[in-house]
Amino acid sequence: MSANLRPTGQQPTATYESAFLKACRREPVPHTPVWFMRQAGRSLPEYLKVREGIPMLESCMMPELVAEITMQPVRRHHVDAAIYFSDIVVPLKAIGIDLDIKPGVGPVVEQPIRSRADLARLRDLTPEDVWYVTEAIGLLTAELGSTPLIGFAGAPFTLASYLVEGGPSKNHEHTKALMYGDPQLWADLLDRLAEITSAFLKVQIEAGASAVQLFDSWVGALAPADYRRSVMPASAKVFKAVEEYGVPRIHFGVGTGELLGLMGEAGADVVGVDWRVPLDEAARRVGPGKALQGNIDPAVLFSTPEAVEAKAREVLDAAADLEGHVFNLGHGVLPTTDPDSLSRLVEYVHTQTAR
Repeated sequence: MSANLRPTGQQPTATYESAFLKACRREPVPHTPVWFMRQAGRSLPEYLKVREGIPMLESCMMPELVAEITMQPVRRHHVDAAIYFSDIVVPLKAIGIDLDIKPGVGPVVEQPIRSRADLARLRDLTPEDVWYVTEAIGLLTAELGSTPLIGFAGAPFTLASYLVEGGPSKNHEHTKALMYGDPQLWADLLDRLAEITSAFLKVQIEAGASAVQLFDSWVGALAPADYRRSVMPASAKVFKAVEEYGVPRIHFGVGTGELLGLMGEAGADVVGVDWRVPLDEAARRVGPGKALQGNIDPAVLFSTPEAVEAKAREVLDAAADLEGHVFNLGHGVLPTTDPDSLSRLVEYVHTQTAR
């Protein structure tokens, strides 16, 4: 077992033997663990009720509300892990970047970062900047008991794409123009974001998170050579920065079938796979020594219970020979998903894989 996966003083002993952490460490499990990206949120009526009238970023800074939202899917679905309720732009907001999350649009940055002078706006993140994270995780670990809490952050490339574009983008033209046209400025930007992201993850781990996931939502827009040269060093820096804590590190991106091996190489212990690549093929691309997470298509949940079970069976069959498998969707829960469909899926996976 590699050093970064041994229990340390930071590893909560109550969660160490959980099915989720065992799967991340590629150890035998009592059943395949299940959690869902975006499980805490808009698909749940109880979430919509407690969030009513509260802007997204504001809700992320209210510890008791964060704890309640994070717990909701654990109570309802009986998933094997909670994921901290937040947003990938929270650390940017915390250091003073003028941005907001606009309903139906996503994060919008008032003044995009496109020049060397703009880098000065990206100051270091301190624990005091995100005091509410420490407080919320304290509340959560007390309530979760033996259920692990996953901390998370946006990866440097995805954060950079929001900062450079000024918001969501289909083609990432400004981002790629900077990456190709001024590679040194690009490298410096991603390095600064790696420092901020590392600090944000450290706060979560030190507060009690049992694992962390790095979301690189937009990195599937890149060719492998560009990823290796222009993105991987910054992502690797983040994973290296939290290695000493001994918690599993998960790496996930969308449309990253051609990048799976490199994403594992960047330093992840668990590689998240979207629905486009079967898990047995993903394992071949990633290579040995990594657990995999995924990967049923979120849209399948809108079909019949029989169809959902059939697709789940396909995923479990493809994962049969994996060293470690965490069952998840191939991306986040869609907003209009029936919560009962998620609950049934958890029960199905647990029942089918009970050992």
